[in-house]
Amino acid sequence: MEEPRSALVTLTTERLVLRAPLESDVDAVLAACQDPDIQRWTVVPVPYRREDAEFFVRTLAPQGLASGTEFIWCVVERETGRLVGTQAVTRRPGDPGAGSVGWWTAPEQRGRGYTVEAARAVARWALTDLGLRRLQWLAYVGNEGSRAVAERVGYRHEGTLRSYAEQRGAFRDAWVASLLPSDLA
Repeated sequence: MEEPRSALVTLTTERLVLRAPLESDVDAVLAACQDPDIQRWTVVPVPYRREDAEFFVRTLAPQGLASGTEFIWCVVERETGRLVGTQAVTRRPGDPGAGSVGWWTAPEQRGRGYTVEAARAVARWALTDLGLRRLQWLAYVGNEGSRAVAERVGYRHEGTLRSYAEQRGAFRDAWVASLLPSDLA
């Protein structure tokens, strides 16, 4: 298994910068995570408080990076520096060659193709630079926005896992799809 990294790789696209979460992101993360759709389709705490945003920036992201098990980016517009959302790759326990991806997008940034652009950059990084053989996307059944992003990136739908994904103490059905190095355009 690869040694943990001391700094998260910054990724850039035509319109975006994907970088480690910063203290200056706390307010924007807090505001975005008030969105009912982010709360509905992710595992963020509900209600989402300032302490949760601080934990995300100060503890969750740095600890995941330090252990080499989770890589979390804040996605910002290149021109304005405004928060677009987040992207993450988590290595799958027991299988260091596989990872899971996740993302959320601030409500005011949706519909611009930003999440697809960021997810493509993350997938390319994970499957080439990090050397994973498989990326897995998982979303609660009904999350059509996330599914559309995954499909546009090139993830191939593999099925529905019944009562699989936990969210705040309840298990829900989940869609699963994967992306392999050979799928990269």
